[in-house]
Amino acid sequence: MKAGNKTLGPRLRVVLDENVAIGPGQADLLEAIGETGSISKAGRQMNMSYRRAWLLVQKMNAHFSAPLVETAKGGSSGGGARLTKLGQEVAACYRQMEARAVEVLAPEIERLRGLLAGNRD
Repeated sequence: MKAGNKTLGPRLRVVLDENVAIGPGQADLLEAIGETGSISKAGRQMNMSYRRAWLLVQKMNAHFSAPLVETAKGGSSGGGARLTKLGQEVAACYRQMEARAVEVLAPEIERLRGLLAGNRD
């Protein structure tokens, strides 16, 4: 659910280990790389600099048992990036957790929305 530029509902950030977490930004970046075949295009699509996108990819690749994103150098064929099977699995697993969080938390979210200033009787 999006309202303007803000996402409504829970925003899930999963801390997997000390200094290792995955959240909506990383999942969005993985999916955008999968769609565009490019770290730079994925970054632009997310209004993120190439450097920021590249650093996030490097960080994610370093934290998992195998790379989530593989890159090919530029040249006459242009280079690019692709999600590995592990990258696809990580993104899918995160999205499943996110969907479950929405389901489980729905009653409490509605309760809190009822307490918003605009909902006072």
